Amino acid sequence: MHHVDIHKCLPHDLDRAVLIGRVWRETQHPGPAIVIVRDGEVLDISTQIATIADLLDLADPVAFVRNVDGESLGRVEFLLENSLNNSSNAPRLLAPCDLQAVKACGVTFAVSLLERVIEEQAAGDPQRAGELRREIQSLIGGDLSRIRPGSPEALALKADLQARGAWSQYMEVGIGEDAEVFSKAQPLSSMGFGESVGLHPASRWNNPEPEIVLAVDASGTPRGASLGNDVNLRDIEGRSALLLGKAKDNNASSAIGPFIRLFDDHFTMDTIRHAQVSLRIEGADDDFVLEDSSDMREISRDPLELVSQTHGTHHQYPDGFMLFLGTMFSPVQDRDGPDQGFTHHLNDRVTIATPSLGALINHVDHSDRLPAWTYGLRSLFSHLATRGHY
Repeated sequence: MHHVDIHKCLPHDLDRAVLIGRVWRETQHPGPAIVIVRDGEVLDISTQIATIADLLDLADPVAFVRNVDGESLGRVEFLLENSLNNSSNAPRLLAPCDLQAVKACGVTFAVSLLERVIEEQAAGDPQRAGELRREIQSLIGGDLSRIRPGSPEALALKADLQARGAWSQYMEVGIGEDAEVFSKAQPLSSMGFGESVGLHPASRWNNPEPEIVLAVDASGTPRGASLGNDVNLRDIEGRSALLLGKAKDNNASSAIGPFIRLFDDHFTMDTIRHAQVSLRIEGADDDFVLEDSSDMREISRDPLELVSQTHGTHHQYPDGFMLFLGTMFSPVQDRDGPDQGFTHHLNDRVTIATPSLGALINHVDHSDRLPAWTYGLRSLFSHLATRGHY
């Protein structure tokens, strides 16, 4: 595996990026602490604010972060190194969200739409994927990325595919009026930078899903963004979309980090709309390397549309939510045999990056081999009570 340049794990314009996050500290009251990054220094501001959810709900979170005082924890590069090396010595990074629901959007890119249809038709069998990919591309034809979901053109294509007996539930959410929005993970269950992500041990066909994740406050306003890995089990979801919960929500199956970057004059929703997200997968046991990149300009639904389909008069989130925006990655590079495409091996290292947000790095293991998730909301509230917050 190549050497990690820690500086590339941070925004390329670190000096003006407004970063917030969470770290684990072994203090008098061990537990999570709220931190900011200022002039390359990590400051613990836990005496000033209780949770990331509270911070995002402030009238002006950027002004708060720029003016708040805190306890220095040292250089941010040290924190990243400590987290990446899985050091038992705190502080180490946690996922930068806490009370928020973790939601995710599916089939928001034409490429991922095609791959979801292949999974469905293959019924979870990776050996059928190559042949099906060729058949479905020939049947659909054209460039699906040019079709606006819910448009007359999309509805005409839907009618044509239904007449051919080729319609799919994934086509419905890919080009129909309604986006796919599902619950990815529980509050406090996501992994952070340097931690391992988990695959259900029953899965034999799986992949990372590199995505940008919006941090949305209780009013439904996006306040910032981070990077995420929406770990995907292609064989389990491919057997039945009703197994989405088993395919998506397992121990350590969600990763977010390294920080949330707040929106300001230098980092806006247009930055997200024009971002390029890169993926690098490195095998520990076979020297396998996969590198690719995706362009957020190819997303079929605007990020604000996805937010509005998640939050509104139909559904509120009083503690805010993190929203995975979807991925165009369904790696097809053969790894274990012809036409079998990609699947993870244990100990793979996954790097998801974009210049404005830095990089999220995680290793891969089985969910049942990773530490059990035991630190939930009651643990957090107990910790906050010892600090005098609640």
